[in-house]
Amino acid sequence: MASELRVNTLKDASGNNSIGLSYVAEGSAKVWVAFDGTASGATIRDSFNVSSTDDDGTGLHGVNFSSAMSTANYSSVANRATFSGGETTGGASANRVTASSIDKIQVFNDDGSLGDRSNITVHVLGDLA
Repeated sequence: MASELRVNTLKDASGNNSIGLSYVAEGSAKVWVAFDGTASGATIRDSFNVSSTDDDGTGLHGVNFSSAMSTANYSSVANRATFSGGETTGGASANRVTASSIDKIQVFNDDGSLGDRSNITVHVLGDLA
């Protein structure tokens, strides 16, 4: 049998640093994924609430959610992660969002052209359906 814990406020072990539970629920990422955009099929390294990723061509990807958002009016961020000694410019953008996916993520090389990169991250904030 499942159990349920109902609280309004969370505090640390010493009883300090309280936060309302609504901030935790509403401010948490509902979808996140780190994937390799150079691998066949855009291989997922780690994720939460992601059923799959798509490789839609050079520098073009998609992310499909396991559980849908309540609407397509959520906040999404795509990023081309860089590491020490790696590329220093370029980036990624999330476009054509739906309640159940981001249909188009564009990944940019340092010169602004579309390109496949090995370290792409996507985060989604909003309300689940």
